[in-house]
Amino acid sequence: MTGQALITTSAADLRGALPQGGALLGLDLGTQTIGTAFCDAGWRFASPGKTMKRGKFGADRDTLAALIRERAIQGVVIGLPLNMDGSEGPRSQSSRAYARNLSAALDLPILLWDERWSTASAESALIAQDMSRAKRAERIDSHAAAVILQAAIDAMVGGFG
Repeated sequence: MTGQALITTSAADLRGALPQGGALLGLDLGTQTIGTAFCDAGWRFASPGKTMKRGKFGADRDTLAALIRERAIQGVVIGLPLNMDGSEGPRSQSSRAYARNLSAALDLPILLWDERWSTASAESALIAQDMSRAKRAERIDSHAAAVILQAAIDAMVGGFG
């Protein structure tokens, strides 16, 4: 797998790149961890995966490539950390760079999706499940990835974005 596939901020563009659908991988990129989530090939629901320890890009790439093969992933949704006013800052640029590197390594289409409020939404859901603070800390990144992925697939299926 070499080259560079589509990288977009448009759900419609990703939907167009995957006319047959297919399972998707969602990523919430943190400075120390990467939350993962997966959705079914019909884009109905997103489920949290595991939270990976973030390391050098090569190690992350290899771990993600294994997940992609194992689950027959057709595309990737990466959270884009926008400022509250919608502008991009250094964290957004870091996510864009990660997407470019991942695209070149894996040759899969990538959607960068606004992740504002994803962590807060995930935390509220975990609190509603009466999960302890320690358990929430372990699982928040993967649940945030699921929130990001669910919002993206809702937009793709609903024709928004």
